[in-house]
Amino acid sequence: MTIIPYHPDLQPHFKSINMEWIGHYFTVESEDLKQLDNPQSEIIDKGGCIAFVAIDDEIVGTAALKKVSDTEYELVKMGVLPVARGKGAGEALGKYFIETAKLLGATKLVLESNQVLIPAIKLYQKLGFIEVPIGDSPYARADYRAEMEL
Repeated sequence: MTIIPYHPDLQPHFKSINMEWIGHYFTVESEDLKQLDNPQSEIIDKGGCIAFVAIDDEIVGTAALKKVSDTEYELVKMGVLPVARGKGAGEALGKYFIETAKLLGATKLVLESNQVLIPAIKLYQKLGFIEVPIGDSPYARADYRAEMEL
């Protein structure tokens, strides 16, 4: 497995991988499209980062860190193609972004999800995230929030 940093040529993978899982389970929302269509201006230029995971030179997953503050980042847009699920791609991305958040000076990493995504919730727990009250979210589908002190 290889982690590949974002490059503008990879934006179609960022969008298609996320559209696959979001569209399969939920309705794609305007906040999704804003980030997926404009990852450079919506995530990277605001202090975040995006990466991909490849297996045998094929990109099979992606995720991003969105800067919330100087000490807090949010793990967003994490998706793995069906063909690669259960092979450790999501875990590799999660570990990569935990370390990246630390390097960026974060002391807290947060995420939002939905409880129907049981494998994802189990992965977040395995990585060390702890469920907290959801609070306000820009996503109608979000009914789960977790965080990790770094």
